[in-house]
Amino acid sequence: MSSSTTNAVTILEKRIVFPEQKSTLSDLKLSISDLNMICCHYIQKGCLFTNPSIPSHTLISLLTNSLSRALSIFPPLAGRFLTDSDGYIYITSNDAGVDFVHATATDRRIADLLSPTDVPHLFKELFPYDKKINYDAHFSPILAVQVTELADGVFIGCAVSHAVVDGTSLWNFFNTFAEVTGGATSASRLPDFRRESILVSNAVLRLPEGEIKVAFNADERKRERIFSFSYVSLQKLKALVNYRSLPENVDVEWIGKESNDTNVKPVTRNETVEISSFQSLCALMWRAVTRARNLPETKTTTFRMAVNIRHRLEPKLSAYYFGNAIQSIATRASARDVLSNDLRWCAEQLNKNVNAHDSTTVRREVEDWEREPKCFALGNKDGATMQMGSSPRFPMYDNDFGWGRPVAVRSGAANKFDGKMSAFPGREGGGSVDLEVVLAPETMAGIENDPEFLLYASG
Repeated sequence: MSSSTTNAVTILEKRIVFPEQKSTLSDLKLSISDLNMICCHYIQKGCLFTNPSIPSHTLISLLTNSLSRALSIFPPLAGRFLTDSDGYIYITSNDAGVDFVHATATDRRIADLLSPTDVPHLFKELFPYDKKINYDAHFSPILAVQVTELADGVFIGCAVSHAVVDGTSLWNFFNTFAEVTGGATSASRLPDFRRESILVSNAVLRLPEGEIKVAFNADERKRERIFSFSYVSLQKLKALVNYRSLPENVDVEWIGKESNDTNVKPVTRNETVEISSFQSLCALMWRAVTRARNLPETKTTTFRMAVNIRHRLEPKLSAYYFGNAIQSIATRASARDVLSNDLRWCAEQLNKNVNAHDSTTVRREVEDWEREPKCFALGNKDGATMQMGSSPRFPMYDNDFGWGRPVAVRSGAANKFDGKMSAFPGREGGGSVDLEVVLAPETMAGIENDPEFLLYASG
């Protein structure tokens, strides 16, 4: 991330927005998956749009009114945390409201934000609650929304306690907010607030005494870039990982035909397992970052992936289950094994762990947590860890507030450290992926000059 500062954003107004209707929802007990995130930062995600053809005051009135309606569909977001005498933490939907910030950066244009190299530091100013800790929702809003008007666009940024929502729930809310603003009279994706799964535990998380902090150095030197991977590029990578040949001048039409041809089978040496394009991409990143870090051969590297367990748990949770329903899958191998084996080998290690993370594994991790309740420690303490978050399957571009789809999706400074990566759907759609990559400056320079990585990445 660039070390320069901008102070380009001017705050015009801050106000509290309340739900349109009073909540009747009972208190929601934080689950194990929620409590895991209590010592991390609020999630910060937002969308960049071209200028709506309405006056500024009309825009702000429209957004605050629709936010009020959306909060009535998601009443916990307008609530606060409450810890009872036994140490259990609840979300009480008490209609205390959310923060709404109206800001301007009218000397900046969309093109200034869509830098071809490092992500501009300005994005940090387009979100409220910079590096706020999730636990703070005991005494400040669970959600804040900032609307920043640019010279030729507008950025809508949300910050929400990660102990309340994961990416699935956040984008469900954001999609609903956009739907309501665009004129919908009801939500197409109603949240499920039930707390009936094994994720809701009787074990008590004892938090450390004193100030609650993240487990990593949020101020360490780092760079941040967006690398884009087209559908064609990802299919070439997937074909390589699955030992399958593609025509030299492969195009989208051919790939579409090939992917629907049931007579075409992956040709592998010893395996018939089909490795996905996303797992292939993760393997590419694992190798490129490990190579760029110049680690000792015997050093153990770790590639972590955050996975949605709604469909993995039996009985399954609703796709619109509100809250966190994620677990972290860690795949480990020595630097020598990562670099001396081919991409297929690395992808196989990831694939085996993801496939093995079934309901039994989910339940075992719950039992392990109950024996030793603790917060998840984000970070890269050993200098050899990577963490993949978010998902290219999230409907980030399905947000039309009434003036068109976003031109870009970005995040703030929250939960960023050397080795943190987030996967977004590509703006071009069609199976493309944008990777937000945060690395130490020398490591970023390494992957920028990595021949294998550059065969597939652009941006």
